[in-house]
Amino acid sequence: MNRVIPVSLVVLLLTVCACSIFTPQTGEPRISFIPTGVPEIFFTPERTGMFSGINDGSLALQYLKELSHFGSRALNEPGHARASEYIENSLMRLGYSPVKQNFVTSNELPALNLLVDKAGQSSQVILIGAHYDSVNTGSGIDDNGSGVAILLEMANRLKDKETPYSLRFVFLDAEETGLEGSKYYVSQMSQDDIQNTLAMINLDSLAVGDHTYIYGNEGDEGAIRDWALDYAARQGFDLITQPGLNPEYPAGTTLDESDHAPFLHAGIQYAYFEATNWALGEMDGYTQVDTGYGEEGEIWHTEYDSLEYIVKTFPGRMESHLKLFSNVLFHILTDYQG
Repeated sequence: MNRVIPVSLVVLLLTVCACSIFTPQTGEPRISFIPTGVPEIFFTPERTGMFSGINDGSLALQYLKELSHFGSRALNEPGHARASEYIENSLMRLGYSPVKQNFVTSNELPALNLLVDKAGQSSQVILIGAHYDSVNTGSGIDDNGSGVAILLEMANRLKDKETPYSLRFVFLDAEETGLEGSKYYVSQMSQDDIQNTLAMINLDSLAVGDHTYIYGNEGDEGAIRDWALDYAARQGFDLITQPGLNPEYPAGTTLDESDHAPFLHAGIQYAYFEATNWALGEMDGYTQVDTGYGEEGEIWHTEYDSLEYIVKTFPGRMESHLKLFSNVLFHILTDYQG
């Protein structure tokens, strides 16, 4: 999610040596880091075939752990280029041919969107996007390694599966500098491209928040949101939408502060997955958890957005969220027909 970062935040740099998965005394999870180089991909077609029967979210969890090795993915940090290379290599190993969309940010930094296509029964396209850049503080596990990890899982699991619509997986850059990657992407769309895009599904900050949400266009125009909520209710999943407690934000919608916004403004339907808590703080979705955690209830854009803090402070939550979001998104992409 894009927001203003207080300059007073201090980046906490931790060097964590490789260690066993569990401590013998407490059984609490401990995280092993690879400090340099691009880590080897855990899952490749050669090792796991077609991932038949894979548990929802388990592949995303492995991708997320690997992304954590890069530290901050801010545009001016070494981890940014390493993450971009990792995403590209992951997609190539799956048999995709990533297309690079280069642009320059407002502060004259090079940036790169990566996209791959998967043909479906219809030429009409559902675009699924997640930004892979982060802020300088923390390591961007929640915001937005979690979204990138689920997007990689979907690209993996759906590669050879028949889908009602054609799919485009887009790894967006420079969200944290003002939605610049998504703005640039939309600026390059022709009117035919816009009309042929059924929806944009945005994945942003999925790992930590108290509740799991899906947002969409206001009222009946949020068709994918409503379909997903109905599916989740039938499956017994705790997926909800924004309840409208704050009159500034109509029920079912959200702030225009993530990569869905340029698509919405271009007239494209959006759906947006996020984990937070709209009942806390100013009821604007920014306070993710109880104010006793993180920085007054916020994990994103703070030093607390790290794998070790999230695993220790919210045991099981990240895994649960990834499982839910992966399941619902998978079924939207394989079952939904608008």
